[in-house]
Amino acid sequence: MKIAIIGGGIVGLATAYQLLQRFPGIQLLVLEKESGPGQHQTGNNSGVLHCGLYYKPGSTKARLAVQGIRRMVDFCEQHDVRHELCGKIVVATEPEEIQRLHALFERGVANGLQGLELLRAEQIREFEPHAAGLAGIRVPQEGIVDFKAVAAALVDEILDHGGDIRFSSKVIRLRESNSWRIETTTGEYEADFLINCGGLYCDRLSKLAGNTDPTKIVPFRGEYFNLREDRQYLVRNLIYPVPDPNFPFLGVHFTRMIHGGVEAGPNAVLAFAREGYRWNDFSMRDTIETITFRGFWGFLLRYPTMCWSEARRSLSKALFCRSLQRLVPELQIEDLIQGGAGVRAQALSPSGELLQDFCFVRRPRALHVLNAPSPAATASLAIADEVIDQAKDALVR
Repeated sequence: MKIAIIGGGIVGLATAYQLLQRFPGIQLLVLEKESGPGQHQTGNNSGVLHCGLYYKPGSTKARLAVQGIRRMVDFCEQHDVRHELCGKIVVATEPEEIQRLHALFERGVANGLQGLELLRAEQIREFEPHAAGLAGIRVPQEGIVDFKAVAAALVDEILDHGGDIRFSSKVIRLRESNSWRIETTTGEYEADFLINCGGLYCDRLSKLAGNTDPTKIVPFRGEYFNLREDRQYLVRNLIYPVPDPNFPFLGVHFTRMIHGGVEAGPNAVLAFAREGYRWNDFSMRDTIETITFRGFWGFLLRYPTMCWSEARRSLSKALFCRSLQRLVPELQIEDLIQGGAGVRAQALSPSGELLQDFCFVRRPRALHVLNAPSPAATASLAIADEVIDQAKDALVR
C-alpha cells in the first residue's frame, strides 16, 4: 500500500515514523514544500516539553499530551537528543488568579500529572529566587528539548526504514479517483491513502482534497525577546503566568533554552501572512482569506480587549517588559534583546471560536489533521498513533 504524508514538520515526520514501525511493508512518501524538515512551527517554538497541565480533562489534547511527553522523552533518550525535565512553576501574581491557579492544579491532577505541588509565596523563591507571586504550582514533569534535533532524528529513522522524503515539493493539486494523484513542484506522485499534516496550510490542503470542513487556519505570530547574557541568572528554568482559560495562549513567560540562554515571550498577534514572522511580512492572499472569513470577525468581537492589548504589547517593548515584570520584578527593559518569532496555526470556526482541542477529520481515503497547535510538538508521537488508529481500517486492507 502507498501512503503519502503532506507536511514535513514534527507531526508529519512522527506519523511517518510510527507508520513504518507499525506497518513495515508499506510504501511511504513524505512531501514537504521547504528544503528541510521542521522549518515553521517545529523549528520556531520555545522548545518546551508540555506534560498536560492546562488541557481539559478527557480531551484528546490532555490525553495525548500526557502520553506524548513520555514517548518524546523515551525517543530523545534513544536517539541522544538533548532534553531535560527541569520542571517549571506557574505563578499567580494577582488575588483574582489564585482561584484559577487552584483550578489549574486540580486539572493537572485529573490529567494524571505526578508530583504537582501548590506553593506559597515564600516557596516560589526556593525554585525561582527572582520570581514573585502570591502562590504557585510546581510542575516537575515539565522540561525543555531541541525539537529541530528531534525532527532530524525522525528523518534519519524514516529513511533507514525505507521511507521516502521529498523536500522542496509543494503540493499544488490533488486528484482522487481509484487512488490519489498528487501534483507537486517537483513532479507527480501516486498514493492509496493521504494524510494531511500541513500545519499552517492544512485547511487549504484539505480543500484541495475535496474536504468541506468549515474551519480555517488563522495565523498568530508569537514574538520573543532574549535575556541579556549577564541577566540570565534571573531565571533558573521555566516561569509561567496563570493563563486565561478562555484564550488558548499561555501568556508571556520565561524559558531556559536547552542550548543555553533564556527566552521571554511569546505574545500572540494576528499575522498578515501564514509565514508572517515580522510585522512587515505580508501576503495578499493570506490577509484576504482572514479578513473575509466571518469567523475572524466573530473572534474579534469575542476578545476585543485581549486582541488590542496583544497588538499594543507587540509594538511596545516597554509594555512587553511590564508584563514580564509581573513574574520577575527585577527585570529591566535594557535586559531584553530582540529575539525570534514563530507563527501558530490556529483553527478558527465560522462562529469565531478558537478550536481548543486537536482536530482530526477522516475521509474514505484520507485523514486531515486540521488543528494541532501546542502541545503538538511534545505530543507528536502520540498524535501519530492517534492518526494511525483512526485510519487503521484503510491501512490494513
